[in-house]
Amino acid sequence: MASLSGSIQCRSCSPKALLPEAGAAVASKLGRKISVFPTPSRSLLPLLLRSSHPRVAVVSQLGRNELSKTAHASVADVSVEVSLDDAELPKGETWSVHKFGGTCVGNSQRIKNCANIVIKDDSERKLVVVSAMSKVTDMMYDLIHKAQARDDSYVFALDNVLEKHRSTALDLLEGSDLSSFLSRLDNDISNLKAMLRAIYIAGHATESFTDFVVGHGELWSAQMLSSVIRKSGEDCKWMDTREVLIVNPTNSNQADPDFTESEKRLDKWYSRNPARTIIATGFIASTPQNIPTTLKRDGSDFSAAIMGALLKARQVTIWTDVDGVYSADPRKVGEAVILETLSYQEAWEMSYFGANVLHPRTIIPVMRYNIPILIRNIFNLSAPGTKICHPRALEDEETPKLESYVKGFATIDNLALVNVEGTGMAGVPGTASAIFGAVKDVGANVIMISQASSEHSVCFAVPEKEVKAVAEALTARFSQALGAGRLSQVAVIPNCSILAAVGQKMASTPGVSATLFNALAKANINVRAIAQGCSEYNITVVVKREDCIRALRAVHSRFYLSRTTIAMGIIGPGLIGSTLLEQLRDQAAVLKEEFNIDLRVMGITGSRRMLLSDVGLDLSNWRELLSEKGEAGDLDKFVQHVRGNDFIPNTVLVDCTADSTVASHYYDWLRKGIHVITPNKRANSGPLDQYLKLRALQRQSYTHYFYEATVGAGLPIISTLRGLLETGDKILKIEGIFSGTLSYIFNNFVGKRPFSEVVAEAKEAGYTEPDPRDDLSGTDVARKVIILARECGLKLELANIPVESLVPERLRTCASAEEFMQKLPQFDKEMTAKLQEAEDAGQVLRYVGVVDVANRRGVVEMQKYSKDHPFAQLSGSDNIIAFTTKRYKEQPLIVRGPGAGAQVTAGGIFSDILRLASYLGAPS
Repeated sequence: MASLSGSIQCRSCSPKALLPEAGAAVASKLGRKISVFPTPSRSLLPLLLRSSHPRVAVVSQLGRNELSKTAHASVADVSVEVSLDDAELPKGETWSVHKFGGTCVGNSQRIKNCANIVIKDDSERKLVVVSAMSKVTDMMYDLIHKAQARDDSYVFALDNVLEKHRSTALDLLEGSDLSSFLSRLDNDISNLKAMLRAIYIAGHATESFTDFVVGHGELWSAQMLSSVIRKSGEDCKWMDTREVLIVNPTNSNQADPDFTESEKRLDKWYSRNPARTIIATGFIASTPQNIPTTLKRDGSDFSAAIMGALLKARQVTIWTDVDGVYSADPRKVGEAVILETLSYQEAWEMSYFGANVLHPRTIIPVMRYNIPILIRNIFNLSAPGTKICHPRALEDEETPKLESYVKGFATIDNLALVNVEGTGMAGVPGTASAIFGAVKDVGANVIMISQASSEHSVCFAVPEKEVKAVAEALTARFSQALGAGRLSQVAVIPNCSILAAVGQKMASTPGVSATLFNALAKANINVRAIAQGCSEYNITVVVKREDCIRALRAVHSRFYLSRTTIAMGIIGPGLIGSTLLEQLRDQAAVLKEEFNIDLRVMGITGSRRMLLSDVGLDLSNWRELLSEKGEAGDLDKFVQHVRGNDFIPNTVLVDCTADSTVASHYYDWLRKGIHVITPNKRANSGPLDQYLKLRALQRQSYTHYFYEATVGAGLPIISTLRGLLETGDKILKIEGIFSGTLSYIFNNFVGKRPFSEVVAEAKEAGYTEPDPRDDLSGTDVARKVIILARECGLKLELANIPVESLVPERLRTCASAEEFMQKLPQFDKEMTAKLQEAEDAGQVLRYVGVVDVANRRGVVEMQKYSKDHPFAQLSGSDNIIAFTTKRYKEQPLIVRGPGAGAQVTAGGIFSDILRLASYLGAPS
């Protein structure tokens, strides 16, 4: 039996196609005019299939007797002459083009949604390109694969295809539209069964047969959508684009449109099928020989762009299932944002480097005529989408917006670097040609090239699956040069990824590369190779595969996050820490919206449990999360986690404890580039050598260490002192009531009240530490004195400060606070005598700390002040500090206000956080 082959001939095909004897025999048999042409395959059973076009007749399968008479047979399509009044195709901005992907037409309801969008579009004329229903193209390819593998299940798989479209049509259509569609569907399925049977027997399918089979999904979805739109009263027809769109397949698995021929055929088609709304099949086309073909993957987008160019349409809208084009893959970068606009070149570059934008070839047709492409989400019509257009259109927009010079970032994984180097390459013409000629010979795809200006080495990236063949080809090609030492090596570096930064404005903006590489350096990413075109639309770097996501996050954050995005770790969620967290919760949204300060608490840790987050904790329920999802506390792990988020530009640790062990880590944290903010007095009042080492590091680095709340809680004591010193004033003396607890006690220790009663009252009100001896000992005041003394340049140790303790010597060894409070009344007589002595002299008692800068000493003691002295005017737990300086010698500079309590202390810490943000670039 003869081996026969064939292909489809569209109604609009040229009648001058080759007509073998088999075709003539069929023509004679049918008594009709047909056009027949051979295909390269001679291995399939003779079949005559018809296209799904409604005007094409079909001959299903010829009997063996007829086939035996022929040397060749062709799959033919019968053209029927139709006499219609010609209509001229109008072109220009009256046309809008829509493209609906497979997800958009995935079921009957979604097809209705597409119809509604088309109907609501008030454009004068509309052309709509549709893909096959979701998964149908894959199902059609699967049919081919099963048939080629002689897997009988292709029959059941085809039944599934039939049922999917039958059930959808039953939901959507009715009456003659339904019966007509189902009739065509049944005929198509019958013909596909015959063709798949032939493929099953032959065990092989030609490319043209495959393209014919897989293109049916678009035919069916276009017919259904056009029927739905017609039901609304719209003037709508559907187009089999194989009759119009002519492309030249290439060896690179692509297709080049023949715009001249396609325009002629579109004009001819429209003259016979005038309509204000046209539903066209995506993905499928024909060759110049009228052989059905496809535009390969992403072909429907390409179809829409080609049709938009042919019509010179106003706009092409690509409907999909995302809100637009992201600045980076949102699965890898949680901070990725939807881009409002992209230039054609930016979209082109991003899609080349793997971003889910559009295939680069989709952009070429619309670029010719400056037709904008709009990417929109069919499932979120409120989202404006991303507009891709000529850069001049972006520049001309009325309200220019401040945005990153780098528009987006994309990555390509599973690559390997090939490095060819040697002194013999320098200045030798043809070396690069020989290298890439060898690469071409093995069919490998070169993703990126980097060459040193010395020509000592050429480095390029290829897919990892192709690198072995490339390396072997290069080694063979340059075996003589390698043996002679002119080339030193052909080296392969596996497990690589490419990271590309893309942006139109990069070309005219100094410092983009510096910013990019600075972000990578801060994230501790090593760059293996670099490439940048002279157009500067992209900067490409090669990194290790395991570093790729971290690198992507690092560079994206540097260009897209605010410079004042700060990763925070809160140490000590006690009274002060929890109050700070509440303040952060209440104010974070305002700071982000009004001041562009983005504060993210990445972790909270106590001594026993800690809570970590990769994106920032929800502070509305952090206590519950810490209790339910917290893990064992580990300070080193905590710090590493908070600092490890390389995609956030800045890291700060806020120590809300009074722990000397935590304070001992400050130096190491600052050295690693972590900012530190704290009310903890231990570091600044600890051993002098450690303090001096810490301050020296702070001055040498760009890392900040703020500790305003160590003295005076929320009062601006440290900042006031710094301001005086930095403006050249000379500090003579600092004297003050530094303890809110002792301020309260002495403000209320008046008249006949026993001292112990006032202490008990302060304890009950929560002003004292759990053990009041911690306040009455004066040690806390002494630490504040030391801090201020050291700020003034005095090199004092805590042991150098004389402290008058208010804890009776015999009570210092009490086993508990309760025992101390029980025995304290025994010593009221002594304190009452001192109070009476002061009152008799018209004075008051106050517990103060003094920094005597002139005499280079400090002291903590109880002193008497006249009743008209500022220190005598205090109430409650207020602090008051007097600065006597060269400028403020006659009348000291006074700072007064609440000096105790969780709210004011947390407020002081919060103020330091905002000061850090201002240092990092936040608006003042």
